[in-house]
Amino acid sequence: MRPRAGEKLADDTLAAAHGLPIHVRSVECLGNCKRRLSAAMLRDGCWSYVFGDLKPDSAADLITGAQLFANATDGLIPWRGRPDSLKRGLVARIPPLSITKDLT
Repeated sequence: MRPRAGEKLADDTLAAAHGLPIHVRSVECLGNCKRRLSAAMLRDGCWSYVFGDLKPDSAADLITGAQLFANATDGLIPWRGRPDSLKRGLVARIPPLSITKDLT
């Protein structure tokens, strides 16, 4: 039985991150079924991102995006230099709790 597409993407991304200061973790599901294969990028104190419509061979794009994110001084993944799959596949950008306003 061959690995599922998400498992392949996770394994390939983990391998591509070897030796880089990027942590890759796998989760069972992001609940983004309409956008198929998905990944999230998180960074402490920064916006978080969810990408969909990825392919099993999108590991290099995820690593490129993670490197852009890690080097961003404003905590946002810059549009310039972002792989096309991460431009087209953006599902959500979620603010860090530290910048949200309490409505009560």
